[in-house]
Amino acid sequence: MQSKGINRSQLFNQPIDKVAIGLMVILGVAIAALLLLGDRTRPEIREFSWQDQQVEAADTAFVLTFNRPMDRESVAANLSITPELPGRMSWAGRRMAYTLDTPAVYGNEYTIELKEAFDRFADEVGNHVPIEPFTTTFSTPKPLLAYIGGAEDDAGRLVIYDQQKQERLLISPANLSVTDFRVYSDRRKILFSAVERLADGSLDVLEQKIYSVTTGLGENAEDVGKVELILDSQEYQNFKFDLSANDQVIVVQRLDKRNPGRYGLWVLREGMPLEPLNNEPGGDFMITPDSDAVAIAQGEGVAILPLEPEAEPLDFLPRFGTVLSFSSDGTQALTIKFNKDFTRSLFLVTNQGVQQELFTTEGSILGAQFSPNKKLAYCLLTDLYQNENLYREIPYLAAIDIQTQQITRLIDLPEQQDLEINVAPDGTAIAFDVVLENPDQPNYSESDRGDDGVNAPTAPSPPQLKLLSLPGANLESPGLISLNLIGSNPKWLP
Repeated sequence: MQSKGINRSQLFNQPIDKVAIGLMVILGVAIAALLLLGDRTRPEIREFSWQDQQVEAADTAFVLTFNRPMDRESVAANLSITPELPGRMSWAGRRMAYTLDTPAVYGNEYTIELKEAFDRFADEVGNHVPIEPFTTTFSTPKPLLAYIGGAEDDAGRLVIYDQQKQERLLISPANLSVTDFRVYSDRRKILFSAVERLADGSLDVLEQKIYSVTTGLGENAEDVGKVELILDSQEYQNFKFDLSANDQVIVVQRLDKRNPGRYGLWVLREGMPLEPLNNEPGGDFMITPDSDAVAIAQGEGVAILPLEPEAEPLDFLPRFGTVLSFSSDGTQALTIKFNKDFTRSLFLVTNQGVQQELFTTEGSILGAQFSPNKKLAYCLLTDLYQNENLYREIPYLAAIDIQTQQITRLIDLPEQQDLEINVAPDGTAIAFDVVLENPDQPNYSESDRGDDGVNAPTAPSPPQLKLLSLPGANLESPGLISLNLIGSNPKWLP
């Protein structure tokens, strides 16, 4: 049987074949044009990691994602941030990360612009079409300061001060006298210890309880001043406490009223019952930045204890007396060493085992905090003056360069006890309380003369709050700033 031959001209004669051939021709022409002329579409930024966000001190870098590989030099030359925000660039393909040298200053709105930048292959293909102009903004939180009021209308109450508006907000009730507090990282609540003010105005000092109170800050926040009892004092007396960086753990020093020998740390976790650590009692303590352990003075050193009952110490630093502060990432700590010659030394201790002496003094080391970039240690120190009949310690603020150990004296302070300092999260200022001498009030009065004829000092003036703007800070009035606020224990909100 003879098969019929197929006419080749009929093979591509169907309508669908004609359409396919036409599309192939068009696609071939387009590819050839693209190869000859290059891609004429503009490079552009597809994503900005801080878009529509409020940037805090913990936010150290933003990322720009482009639609194609970029010429890095042209991006570096044309990227502008207003107000100026120094940092350094790094690249991974089409993504550029900009890491800040110091945190963005609180209370600012920043504008980022990029124009006249080109893609990486602009010169090779002759396509000098600049990037689609990009402009965006981000903001930082208001600089807010919390403190314990000392004026007639806010004595013993928690107060939040808006530095920009110069307004006070009283958030704790008048029947509670606050003794200490910690601010939650999201600013929505403050954890505080307080004693009740009795009907006759006296304070029930042995019945300190732990509370939280809402600040009214943040989106969809609860109303301001909502108080919740966290820990009562029925069976145990509460002393010092601390709040973890993740806001999930509270550690409290407690004394059993029925068994005074039972004294130590208790842990309260979010959604879990209170439990004792049952470790050796100690002194000053501080929760580590990872929220998993506590550093506590024990015996002749500092123990790092896991927050688990009866657990063995993770580490023990036998040379040191107390931990003053940790860096925010937990890799470094500032500690005090008490020397045999009665001097004191400030040490930097790292998680790599480095122990570096920064400063030694015959006076006291009352406090120390890292700058946000961990290059400086801001310290509250004292000068010692003594002779046969007189022993005095005069406090001052200083900055120590951690790399060079160079110390810079920032400001001298009046002689007083119980000073508190707190470095702003953006590193622009130090808040502290100071008792100023009242020139209109004599140091002694006739009514204060005792039966033995020896003068007794008059009641001290209440402490006032001050700010010290730090070198390079973006403040309108650099130097010492008086807030015209009476109070103590100032702490910046994160």
